[in-house]
Amino acid sequence: MYEISLISDVSKINFSPDTIEEEVLQNVKTILTTVKYSVPLDREFGISATMLDDPMPVAQAKLSAEIVMAIRRWEPRARVVEVKYEGDGMDGILRPKVRLEINAT
Repeated sequence: MYEISLISDVSKINFSPDTIEEEVLQNVKTILTTVKYSVPLDREFGISATMLDDPMPVAQAKLSAEIVMAIRRWEPRARVVEVKYEGDGMDGILRPKVRLEINAT
């Protein structure tokens, strides 16, 4: 089981990962930190930010669904087990943590 935080340190891209797990985790981090419509040749890649001004519970639900769908579409070797949120939400910032299973075969 692996856990990725959207606020996590996004390190340099490794163009030659040593393991499949490292490659999948790097791909998932890229998906989660890319805003939809920002990639010139593939506007659908990434996570939508349309929930930006929604109330916190609505935004959490929409963001969770967006995360699951994006990972399922762009990195099928990963399966989202859980999306949970850090913090109390009083500051208006969503800090999702995504728990994954990786199918390395």
